[in-house]
Amino acid sequence: MWESVSKSISKALGEPVRIISSSPVGGGCINEAFRVQTEANEFFIKRHQEALAPMFQSEFEALQELGATGTVRVPEPICWGSGEGYSWLVTTYLELSSCRGDSQFELGKQLASLHSIRKPYFGWIKDNTIGSTKQPNPPCQDWITFWRVHRLEWQLNLAGKKGGSFKGVDALLDHFESLFEDYNPQPALLHGDLWSGNISVLPDGTPVIFDPASYYGDPEAEFGIIDMFGGFTAEFYRGYDSVSPRHSGFTRRLPLYRLYHELNHFNLFGSSYQSACQSSIRQILDRL
Repeated sequence: MWESVSKSISKALGEPVRIISSSPVGGGCINEAFRVQTEANEFFIKRHQEALAPMFQSEFEALQELGATGTVRVPEPICWGSGEGYSWLVTTYLELSSCRGDSQFELGKQLASLHSIRKPYFGWIKDNTIGSTKQPNPPCQDWITFWRVHRLEWQLNLAGKKGGSFKGVDALLDHFESLFEDYNPQPALLHGDLWSGNISVLPDGTPVIFDPASYYGDPEAEFGIIDMFGGFTAEFYRGYDSVSPRHSGFTRRLPLYRLYHELNHFNLFGSSYQSACQSSIRQILDRL
C-alpha cells in the first residue's frame, strides 16, 4: 500500500516522494493511523478499506474549508486516495499535546469566530460521515426540518434496524420546534464531531482541531458532542462567549443536539448507549 500512497503524495505535491518508514499511531476507534517518514518530511495517514474512500474525500474537503476560514488551525490536507484494498487520507504531521488552560480559552474564541461566518444554507456541499455512519447534508433553508429529517429521523431509522426502540420519539419529533420559539439559528460551518479527542495544541500552545464531520448548521449543534463527552473547561466557554455569547435558551436545546451523537454511538457501538439516548429524550420532552 505504501507505494500507492507515495505516488498519491507525489502527485499532490508535484515532486517525487518515497515513504521510507511508518509507525502506527493510537487514539482512533474507526480508522488505522500512521506517522510516516519520507526523505524530507513527515506525514500523518489514516486508512480504511477501499470502499470508504468517499469518507476520506469528504474529510479532505472539510479540512480545506475549515483551514481557509483562517479562524482555527487544522492539519493541512495533502491528498486522499485508494488502491490495493485500502483508502487513505494524508495530512501534515503535527506534534500535538493535550489542550489545557489558556489554549482552551483561545480555542473557544477561535471556534466562535468560525461560527460567526455565515453560510447560505443548512447542509453541505455533499453527504459525508459521522464516524463511519453516513451523514446526509442536502441543502435546506429551514433548520428545524433539516435537524428533524436529516439528523434525528435518519439516526432513529438506523437504530430501528439495529433493534433500537425509544419511548417518546414521536412526541419529540412532533414538538421539539417549540425549543426554537425565541431563537433563529443561522447557518455556519461546523467541525461537526468536536469531542475532546479531536482537539490538541502545538508546542507553542496553538489549538488544533481535526477529524471533522463538517456541515453548515446551527452553531449550538457543535456543542452536542462536547456536552456528551466533556473535556472542555470553563475557560473554553469563557473564550467562546467573549466573541459570541451563547443564546439564553442554549441549555434548553443542548439535549436535542446531544441526542444526535448518542444515537450515532448507539448505531456504531451498540446497546450500551441506549440508556443515554432515552435519558436525553426524557430531558427534551421535559423542556417542551
